[in-house]
Amino acid sequence: MSEYMKNKKTRMSGILVHPTSFPSPYGIGDLGQSAYDFIDFLKASGQTLWQVLPLGPTSYGDSPYQSFSAFAGQPLIISPDLLRKDGLLSDEDLSDIPKWYPDKIDYGHVLYYKTRLFKKAFINFKQLLAEDRTLYDKYNLFVEDNSYWLKDYALFMSIKESYDGASWLTWIEKDKNPSDSDYAFLTEVHKSSIEYFYFLQYEFDLQWSKLKTYANNNDIYIVGDIPIFVSMDSSDAWANKNFFKLDSKGFPIEVAGVPPDYFSETGQLWGNPLYDWDVLKADNYSWWINRIRHQLKLVDYLRIDHFRGFESYWSVPYGEPTAINGKWNKCPGEDFFKTMEDVMGTDLPIFAEDLGVITPEVEKLRDEFNFPGMKILQFAFDSADDSTFLPHHYTRNSICYTGTHDNDTTRGWFNTVSDEAKEKMRIYLGSDLAEINWDFIRCAMGSTSRYAIIPLQDILSTDSSGRMNTPGQAAGNWQWRFRATALTDELAKRMKNYVKIFAR
Repeated sequence: MSEYMKNKKTRMSGILVHPTSFPSPYGIGDLGQSAYDFIDFLKASGQTLWQVLPLGPTSYGDSPYQSFSAFAGQPLIISPDLLRKDGLLSDEDLSDIPKWYPDKIDYGHVLYYKTRLFKKAFINFKQLLAEDRTLYDKYNLFVEDNSYWLKDYALFMSIKESYDGASWLTWIEKDKNPSDSDYAFLTEVHKSSIEYFYFLQYEFDLQWSKLKTYANNNDIYIVGDIPIFVSMDSSDAWANKNFFKLDSKGFPIEVAGVPPDYFSETGQLWGNPLYDWDVLKADNYSWWINRIRHQLKLVDYLRIDHFRGFESYWSVPYGEPTAINGKWNKCPGEDFFKTMEDVMGTDLPIFAEDLGVITPEVEKLRDEFNFPGMKILQFAFDSADDSTFLPHHYTRNSICYTGTHDNDTTRGWFNTVSDEAKEKMRIYLGSDLAEINWDFIRCAMGSTSRYAIIPLQDILSTDSSGRMNTPGQAAGNWQWRFRATALTDELAKRMKNYVKIFAR
């Protein structure tokens, strides 16, 4: 963590928005000019944090929390304009851009369109590699430095492509469980495809690194995000089967979820494979340490989703229709984070997603390593009762949000709460609630929490049409985009005033 973040800014604030939501002519937000414009807006607003969702390549359902890799970047946010600037695409290549929905992402059509562009760019890239020794050396250094995950990922994606995207659990044995000789043979068979996936990751890293440097140079620091569990259909599970509770055929023995609670009578059955923590511990948690270290090259802070899983996790036998028949299993979280500190140093820049039913043991683990937890204002006012999410209960070492990517926008949420809850808000906030989203922003910025992070939708006064994700809803999520005209000087000035008033 930089000295600036440690010593100069004791109270910080920022905005939550994923790059896919940026304006772009290519159907999905990317790392081109609109990303730099957003950094400029953050600076003009007096903000110092930009929070994103997980940056990995998404699988079925388009959720950034279900990725083909815990290490790879999302190719869909590679900017075609920047590829053109680097001589990998021509004006003619970008002359026939489809008409897209202006406010949402059509992932299927975007994937088809951008893949065609990327294939053209790859051909041109190979030509440049043959001509430019500096580029050749730079590219090969990237491949070498990232080989500990990149080789498995590229081979996994190449084999997967040959199966038309089918899960690796359906592959034939030599592809599902390759021996060393099989692995070498497959690498040769899929050589061209592997190089294509190398190229995509090189370009993602190049574009992201330049954007991060621009952000940091403007005193903007990026908060990343990773889910604690990986997808079953991922290169991580395929290439590291011994780190997961899988049977001899690769199928999970137990899967992740959460037990029944106030919100769900049957709990939530996520289906992710569970870690074999005994094996991970015997290996000094090398896979996890590589994962955290890699992510902290991409971001400045890292939010870990479902942090409570490091203390104990809900284990459901594979094949159960719901999460009811599960049990809590202990996790060596304390030993894990101590090992992490031994390797990476103390004061790890980690945010703990500690929402849901949190036990004293989870709080102890969080506090032992000084990880700030999350406070959500919507949770404070969703009933007339007292709540630990009310700001007068906050500790300094916390992050206050108006809402998260899983919540409705504040305006949308407000339309669903009871009259009793609204009366509570009027008294607590001292407001007529005519601009409830700005009441919440002011409350978050003025809270004792060291960090205050606001979803962009709340700054833009967006209604429920701007909701990013509805948990339990299989389709229609992760699609929201804003328009280029949305980030006005007036909004920047309003946010900057709160920064000044509340010393952020």
